Order: sequence, then structure tokens, then C-alpha cells
Amino acid sequence: MGAGPGKPVVPEAGPASGGAPAPDAADTAPQAPDTAAAPPETALGTEDPGAPEAEAQNAEVQDADAGPEDAPEPLGPAANVAVALVVTAFGAAGCLASWFLGVGTPAEPEAGTWPLVVCAAITVLGCVLLGTARRTADTEAFSAASWKILAGVGTMAGFIALIGTIGFEIPSALLAFVWLRFLGGESWRLSAVASVLIVAAFYAVFVGLLSVPIPHLF
Repeated sequence: MGAGPGKPVVPEAGPASGGAPAPDAADTAPQAPDTAAAPPETALGTEDPGAPEAEAQNAEVQDADAGPEDAPEPLGPAANVAVALVVTAFGAAGCLASWFLGVGTPAEPEAGTWPLVVCAAITVLGCVLLGTARRTADTEAFSAASWKILAGVGTMAGFIALIGTIGFEIPSALLAFVWLRFLGGESWRLSAVASVLIVAAFYAVFVGLLSVPIPHLF
């Protein structure tokens, strides 16, 4: 018998028929995103709230570690006593020089009135330093910068010695200029201008307004 009419035969896809292979069911299934391997990233523009605190703690630890090494060497009790004696002697010498200039009275002050007050305060402070010399531990040993202090004291002594002879204008201007230029490191122009302005201000206040009888040229 001949073959009767039937359904058309559809060739299967495969290598034999020359078509593309049928996709596997496992390959066509949707894949879930793998979130376990990669850690969540911080959103753009946001920072860890604990980062600034951690940095501050690290800086404090570094400062604490470097503090004892960078701290200056203390002066010591014997040197503290010597410094206190020098300050006391300086104040006492100033009081003596002020007395020879003339003390006067509070109602009628003379040339040595205010220098006596200042030098008396220095003498008292020197006595306080002498009494606390053995208990003081925050002083620093002498170094190259200590010469500036000695230079300042020396120029002040020269100022005191000259003010009774030639008045206060020239010694005051020289003292201000030396302190600003050589001890303070200011420029030549600023030191010159500031020294003149300082003397002019002192003259206007103490001689012009208060009429304090200090030695002056003009």
C-alpha cells in the first residue's frame, strides 16, 4: 500500500540538518546576580563617619609619642635660682636708679616715679621666682635663642643709663629700632617708622597730656 497523506515531517535542528543547536534549558534560565563575592561599595560622595575620629586619634598618638623626644631640656633648680637672683638684682638696681632720678609724690610725680613702680614690680617677681625655684619644672635650658634675651636686657640697661642724660626721645627710638629689627626680625623700613611713631606716641601721652616730668629734649 502506498503511504497515505500525513503530517509534514519537520526536520530537527542539529548538526546533521545544518541548523543551530537547540538551546539548553539550563542556559536559558535567568541567572541571579552574585552579590556574595563583592562587598558593597560606599555611595559616591559619602564618607565613613568614623574616619575623622580615627585620624584625630592617630594624630594624638603620634604627638604623644613625639612629645618627650621633642620637649626641651628643663633648666634645673640651680639655674632657676640663678635666674631669679638676676631678675631680683636687676629690679633692685632699677629701683636705686629711679630713686636718684627723683621719686616725688603721687600728686606730683617726678622722673623716677614710674620707673620705680616698674622696677619694684620686677623685684617682687624676682623674689617670687626665687621662692618657687625648686618646684618649677617648666623652664627651658639656655640655647642660642637665649642670647636675644640677654641682648634685650643689655639694651634696656643702656636705655636707663642714657635717659637721664639726653632725655628719653633718642634712647627710646634706638631701643625700639633694635628690638624690632634685630630681636624681632622686622624689616628696616618697618623698624624705622615704628620706632619714630612709638616715641611720638609716648611724647604726646606722657609729656603733652599727662605732663609727666621725665627727661626730654623738646
